[in-house]
Order: sequence, then structure tokens, then C-alpha cells
Amino acid sequence: MAASRFRGWIARDVTGGGLLLFAAVVALIWANSPWRGTYQSFLVTEVGPDVLHLHLSVAHWASDGLLAIFFFVVGMELKHEFVAGSLRNPRRAGVPIAAAVGGMIVPALIYLAIVAPTESGAVGGWAIPSATDIAFALAVLAVFGRGLPLALRVFLMTLAVVDDLLGIIVIATVYTSHIDVRWLVLGLAAVAVFGVLARMRRPQWWLMAPFALAAWVFVHASGVHATVSGVLLGFTVPALARAGETLPRALAWGHAVTPWSSGFALPLFAFASAGVTVVGTSGIVHAVGTAVFAALVAGKVIGVLSTTWLVTRLTPLRLPDAIGIRDLLPIGLLCGIGFTVALLIAELSFDDDGHMIAGKIGILAGSLVSAVLGAILLRWDAHKARTRDMNLDGAGDRDTRVIE
Repeated sequence: MAASRFRGWIARDVTGGGLLLFAAVVALIWANSPWRGTYQSFLVTEVGPDVLHLHLSVAHWASDGLLAIFFFVVGMELKHEFVAGSLRNPRRAGVPIAAAVGGMIVPALIYLAIVAPTESGAVGGWAIPSATDIAFALAVLAVFGRGLPLALRVFLMTLAVVDDLLGIIVIATVYTSHIDVRWLVLGLAAVAVFGVLARMRRPQWWLMAPFALAAWVFVHASGVHATVSGVLLGFTVPALARAGETLPRALAWGHAVTPWSSGFALPLFAFASAGVTVVGTSGIVHAVGTAVFAALVAGKVIGVLSTTWLVTRLTPLRLPDAIGIRDLLPIGLLCGIGFTVALLIAELSFDDDGHMIAGKIGILAGSLVSAVLGAILLRWDAHKARTRDMNLDGAGDRDTRVIE
């Protein structure tokens, strides 16, 4: 019973976001303390076998290995949303999908507009501000969005999930320089076997785990970023209830793995990635840092709001029940919290340490400002009077559930 309560606590939005923040703060303090050399030495320590290029630094194990657990959960969430959730209905999913695309394109354009004229060698980081950190964004909404429509959480979740899917596609294509087809085929074969086992009447974890591990090893050896294997494995899990189950396996397994993702994988990745030494650096004054900061804080809001406005004015698509355009101002800011995936893309974007450090500082500063502004506007929005037809569809709002 105690273990069950602990798993439920660790899987909560607020807890996951709090652990991420704690790990990032500890890393930042250590990386800027007189003992920062020990932090950097720890990250570059290499462990693992040489076979299949698995003799990796601790930092690489965190980004390539631990994040695969997180992306496995993301893959199952995506599968469920496409098959049985909010992305199943094109009319309901159209607006958040469009908002996610706009929230990816506009920040990229702002980044390029700032970086290209002065730092042409850093244009490869255009995708850094395109990511949204689901854990942090939902944590801020859970704490400061009390009293707002529950549909707003579903909208943010849908937008962030699509954002992550687009980010995964970018990682798998743009940031993969060489692909060894033989290893990739073996990885896909392992994923396929895992999928067959996942659809058995009584799947056995002890039998599935070796194939999941093999899929990760083979995809990593192929040159494709290993986190993609987590998404592919998640996509194979059934999204509808089978064999008398009360919950679809994608949801049930997501609930089982989320405590490991939120309580272990993501905080350790944050600890390994967020420890940027700002002492003696130009930081956000650097063009890359400035571009990432501006793209997260301003670009996300502009992209989400402008795209939503255009879609709802020029097409039959409408916002979900009980949500108005004004509600999307704080949501657009929450999308500017680009912590986890943004840090990963920053590490993949640059060979130059100066650019990478500036990018990470921009991510941390932009995410912090976006979170604070988003929290303030959520409370402002919650205290404003609401009409009976917030989405202006002429039918009146029927969903009266609120975030508690």
C-alpha cells in the first residue's frame, strides 16, 4: 500500500516538475561552485563495453539511455492519443496540432533571424526552441491553473505531445548524420518482436525486456539517436483494452513506467545536462543564448496564438469546449518551457562548446521566465469572469469541469 501511494505521488505532475527543478538547481550550483571541476569530471567519466560503441560518458548515458525511458512513455501516450484520445477526432485535434506546428515554426524563425547574421556557424541550433517540456509545463498548470477549465490541461497535453512528436522527427532526421542500415534493420526487428510480445494475451516483462534492450542497442549503433527506439517501442503497445482488461495497456504500462521516468530518468538527465558553468562566460549575451531566450519567451506565444487565431477564423475548426483565446496566452508561455528536449537538442546541435553553453543558458533563462510569466497569467485568467460560450462556437459550453 505504501509503495503504491509513493508511485502515485511520484507520478503526479507537480512532483515530477519539482524533481526536475531540484535536479537542475543542484547541477547549476555544483557547476558554478569552487568544486565545479569534479562535476565536469564526473560527466566525462566513460563506462560501458566497447562493443557496439557503448563505452560512453556519463553525460551520454543520461541523454541516450535515460531519456529512452521518458520517450517510451511519450510513445505510449502518443499511441493512445492517436487511437483513442484527443488526436483521434480531427475536428478536436486540429487546433492544438496547428498550434504545435506554429509554436515550432515561429521560434525557429526568430532564432535564425537573430543568429544567422552574426553566427552563421550556429544556425544548426534552430530546433532548440521548438521543444516543450511536458513535465514542467503540466506542473506549472497544476499549481497555478486551479479553477480554470480542465479542457485546458487536455489542450496543453495534446499540444505538447505533438510538439514532442515533431521534435522526435527532427532528432531522427536532421541530427542524424550517418545511418548504418544493417544495425537499424536489426533494431526495427527487435521493436517488431517486442510489439508481438506486447500484444500477447498475457505479456511477460522478463521476455520483453531483452528485446527492448536490444532495440535500444541496435538503434544506438545505427547512428540514429537512441531515444527514437523508446518512441518506436511505445508505439507498439496496444492502445485499446484487450483480453478483458479494464485499462488499455498503453495507459496501464504508462502508469507503471511513469514513476521511473519522472522520478529517476528525467531528474538524472536534468542533473547531467543543466549544470552549465556561467562563471566567466558571456552566457545569454551571446547571440545563440539571446536567440534561444527570445524564441522561447516570445516565439512560442506568438506561434501558438497567431496560428490558433488564423485556424479558428479561416477554417471550421474551433477551440475545445470552455476554452477561449485569452486562455491560450498563459498556455503559449508554458510552451516556452523547453527544458528536457531542448537541452537534448542543444547537445546534438553544436560541436562548439561555446555555442552549446550559450544555448543551454538561453534554455534555462527562457524556461524560467516563461514559467514565471505563465504562472502569473494563469492566476490572472482564473480570476477573470468567463462567458457561457468561451470558444465562440454558438453551442454554449457544456464541460464545466475545472482544474482542482
